[in-house]
Amino acid sequence: MTTNVLIIGGVAGGATAAARLRRLDENAQITIIERTGYVSYANCGLPYYVGGVITDRSELTLQTPQSFKSRFNIDVRVRQEALSINRRAKTVEVRRLDDGFTYTESYDKLILAPGARPMLPPVPGTDLPGVFTLRTVEDAFAITDYLSSNHVKSAVVVGGGFIGLEAAENLTHRGISVTVLQRPSHVLKTLDGDMACYVQKAMRDGGINLRCRADLTRIVRHGDGANLSVAYRNADTKKSQAPISADLVIIAIGVTPNSHLAADAGLELGLKDSIVTDAHMQTNDPNIYAVGDAVQVNNRVTGQPDLIALAGPANKQGRIAADNICGIHSTYQGSQGSEIMKMFDLTVASTGLNETSAAAAGIDYDYTVITSANHATYYPGSENMTLKVLFEKGSGRIIGAQIAGYAGVDKRIDVLGTAIGARMTADDLANLDLAYAPPYSSAKDPVNMIGYVIGNIVSGRVKQIHWDEALAASDDDMVVDVRTAEEFRRGHLEGALNIPVDELRDHLSELPHDKRLIVHCQSGLRSYIACRILSQKGFDCVNVAGGYGFYSMTKQDTELHRTGTGPCGIEI
Repeated sequence: MTTNVLIIGGVAGGATAAARLRRLDENAQITIIERTGYVSYANCGLPYYVGGVITDRSELTLQTPQSFKSRFNIDVRVRQEALSINRRAKTVEVRRLDDGFTYTESYDKLILAPGARPMLPPVPGTDLPGVFTLRTVEDAFAITDYLSSNHVKSAVVVGGGFIGLEAAENLTHRGISVTVLQRPSHVLKTLDGDMACYVQKAMRDGGINLRCRADLTRIVRHGDGANLSVAYRNADTKKSQAPISADLVIIAIGVTPNSHLAADAGLELGLKDSIVTDAHMQTNDPNIYAVGDAVQVNNRVTGQPDLIALAGPANKQGRIAADNICGIHSTYQGSQGSEIMKMFDLTVASTGLNETSAAAAGIDYDYTVITSANHATYYPGSENMTLKVLFEKGSGRIIGAQIAGYAGVDKRIDVLGTAIGARMTADDLANLDLAYAPPYSSAKDPVNMIGYVIGNIVSGRVKQIHWDEALAASDDDMVVDVRTAEEFRRGHLEGALNIPVDELRDHLSELPHDKRLIVHCQSGLRSYIACRILSQKGFDCVNVAGGYGFYSMTKQDTELHRTGTGPCGIEI
């Protein structure tokens, strides 16, 4: 018997499911209903089309209705909207958007891949000409057409998530003056505030005007002209700020599951009205599956329900739904939110939990920070990266990672993401057998190094504190800076005692045994060596995670030095 599979929505989840179905079942009848004019497109590439990095419109479309038909014998109907689902009759009412004609389509199995829709703030003016969202190919084309025909010189981007920041960077590449309004205290909610500092510094250095704790209140036109006035207030004080004039506004404050069809059909909903499925991507109706951004997932680290709208998970879910429809027992293991983006020449990436989500999950965690070069510093061209890795106290299990830097960030975040998914510990990281040659890595890769550091903390070989505690030192503490005299001269904490680590053994008599010694260097390595010396000599000492370099970047808004950091922690 030929199976009739109807798929509502294309792009990542729906299009992947359709192609997988055909590869598994040549005789199935497969139909895709897609509301937009494009069934399969690279929505992650849309900001780069707006910025002119991608110049050919056809490069955004991965498959067309014609290519789906010729290669896969799949009936793709674009610019058609599913209106309702009749679960009892196993039918869907569909409307053709071009002429308004409605008809009924039947199914044996239904896959919902409706995605998510952009959120709009409840303020006046979001529907004005020149105000856009950036979610579909049509959105990208509309923005670029507007840029071409209106001589845009200034823009406001509302929202500091991935889409908002990528849009801001790409508009800046076009020579447009950009202001980003971000309601939270820092950009990119998947990052902790300290790691977000790296992105914010790169934004400002690239010419983007960032205003955090900025709450949009209205958008109005400048009289009869085409320019817009963007009004906002301080999110803390609620005090109105001077409005910003702009020729274009992009609103990118997030997305919400496009689940109204499922809700109207009585399917079970979860977080923020997302569609609930089991591990086979099956809803509470055995004939209906759901995939993609509209679906609630299990967080792979916590095991708790979560919403993670990313292309990678959507593709996997589409494949799994198709497998199960064709009788292959396939399960989705959950999502952990592995993400990466560029901000000018900086790369930032994250995977797993950050401090906020770890605390919300009730995990007893700690973290440590290192700055390391992407490859051997004696080989020309090494560049720095800062890694912040969260781990579960006691077990040393890795639960989250964030990296900011230049070359090699993508490679390390993928290794750490794999480690988190496999529930590896610090010892596992230390023992990973990673490829090494001077142009690509070091004999002790940054991933190995972070494993060594966490292992030392978990085992008790060194006690660690973070900069917030170090800066709150009391009279019972003494700050000891073990960098070189030249490094100390360039900048140091007030009241710190400078004893270079190589001279430490000769100056032990100058240190008190009745105080806790707060020890730091530039990156945390030399201060670890100092703490090992001091603890074995009877001193109570703690190492400051991340060193002075992390402090100066996150507390003093200096830059991440690009050139590679040598094993002594000194810039090469």
